[in-house]
Amino acid sequence: MIKENDKFVSEEQLKKYAELAVRMGVNVQKNQLVVIHSDIECVTFARLIQTAAYDAGASNVVMDWTDEQSTKEFYLHAADEAIDHFPDWENARFKEWDDVGAAHIHIISEKPDFFKEVSPERISRFQKAYRTKLKAHYAKTRSYEIRWCLLVVPNVVWAMKVFPHLKKEEALQALWQFILQGARADGKNPIKDWENHDSAFESRKKFLNNSQFKALHFTNSRGTNLFVGMPKNHLYLGGGVKDKMGISFFPNIPTEEIFSAPHKYKVNGKLVATKPLIYGGSIIDDFYLTFKDGRITDYYAATGQEALQNLIETDEGASYLGEIALVSNNSPLAQADTLFYNTLFDENTACHIGIGNASPSTLQNGSSLSEEALLEAGHNTSLLLVNVTFGTEDMKVVGMKEKGNDVLLMEDGEFSF
Repeated sequence: MIKENDKFVSEEQLKKYAELAVRMGVNVQKNQLVVIHSDIECVTFARLIQTAAYDAGASNVVMDWTDEQSTKEFYLHAADEAIDHFPDWENARFKEWDDVGAAHIHIISEKPDFFKEVSPERISRFQKAYRTKLKAHYAKTRSYEIRWCLLVVPNVVWAMKVFPHLKKEEALQALWQFILQGARADGKNPIKDWENHDSAFESRKKFLNNSQFKALHFTNSRGTNLFVGMPKNHLYLGGGVKDKMGISFFPNIPTEEIFSAPHKYKVNGKLVATKPLIYGGSIIDDFYLTFKDGRITDYYAATGQEALQNLIETDEGASYLGEIALVSNNSPLAQADTLFYNTLFDENTACHIGIGNASPSTLQNGSSLSEEALLEAGHNTSLLLVNVTFGTEDMKVVGMKEKGNDVLLMEDGEFSF
């Protein structure tokens, strides 16, 4: 057993989780540079990933440490000019990493309400500054030109938010169990389990891609009634994806979604979120979005209204969608019936949309198209992509054809095909 937040998980289990991130998450190749982005509180697990990356043949493993407490102090006390400025040297290192084909592993450990004393407006301004400066890097990640992976580890604050009725140690142990189960990292051979998981996506992706529905219609008893128009020659992705060299990887651990990009101007109706959204350290909850010709024309959040407004006003593209995802209620995470207060986990429990940038990979030959051609095809561009979960146990999804013959795709939150 090992210490700190990981003391309830055996070292053998953590090593398997770390190896999963390296071998399947980013699929490290021999002599490849690996960059691990992690808060200092996740040091134990980050170092296990470092060891696994070297074992996989990495030429070097760069540890890009952050400190959430220091980040909070920055938001609270830094001068306005610092909030609005992202230094060139930060951009330069990302460019150098991208130029040599580095793989990026991001370790996430939520702390809900940690930034509640901070003005959402200051957080939004800084995020806009760094996303603007790192626009080229994010373009490479969203087009899968470079390989990257997100995964999570728990902490006491997060565990107590998810399981407030348990004692601290019990809550932490329970969250570890759910994380490993949801990430399919709790078995004897997680890598083999992920290979089997990936193959399960193929038949549904093939059906959706061959069908080329003109729109998807989402309805449920919570008030969602949303028509999502699709561009011509759209593609659905799910499970593993491939980089520009044809090397497969998994950007998200866990992943249960089959997703594509809607037509920027063909989304209409109302979407009622069913789980909180964590954005810039703020919690946005009990909210809805209304769309007209693709644009978010009305919105309201009982909690986090200012944060939601700042998100939508980040840039012109943040008022439109870049992703629509189908997720079954049968996934291990959905069956857990738990609110995780973490977008990566909560979005993999139910259907969701992505506000902002669309991946070119969701169009046939999209990665070779210019920005102008992508826009003409109906793809949205933005500095961000933020997912909002709206699926429910009674979610119904209908695929709409040009000449009628609609097809039931989901009923009561489960796939019908």
